[in-house]
Amino acid sequence: MKKLATNGIFIALALIFSYLERFIPVEWIIPIPGIKLGLANIVTVVALILIDARSAAVITVLRCILANILFGTPMSMVFAISGAILALSIMTVLKTGYNRIYSVIGISAAGAAAHNIGQIAAAAVVMKSSAVFYYLPLLLVASLITGFITGIIAQTIIHRLEGMELNTNT
Repeated sequence: MKKLATNGIFIALALIFSYLERFIPVEWIIPIPGIKLGLANIVTVVALILIDARSAAVITVLRCILANILFGTPMSMVFAISGAILALSIMTVLKTGYNRIYSVIGISAAGAAAHNIGQIAAAAVVMKSSAVFYYLPLLLVASLITGFITGIIAQTIIHRLEGMELNTNT
């Protein structure tokens, strides 16, 4: 029951971050259309490290669905889920090397890059054109910057929450 409540709190936090992100004009600093900080990814990374990959997947997918129902469009949901699934897959693989090879910041940056790759791949399928891949190098540079920032925040949260029993089934 505790894990269910924890996951619910994390879903709510991810939704709040998704909503708040709409008011942060990142494109003023990084002038790339559609660029976002990826604040909800903070919650995904924290859940992945402190709870488990299954919880992180549930939190991420439900956040994508709910955020797009509340604030998005059906097409934005396709892009969000495509990016989120690839990002979470890559971060889950990298988590196996956490604290030995990869830091939270590295996992977050890799997830941000994978998210953009997933979104561009989805756009290529939807638009039936590979031309969108020309946009990918710019997105990858931006994702490394934003992934680094969200990784620092996630790392700080993880250090503060370590020791709390978030991964219990009671």
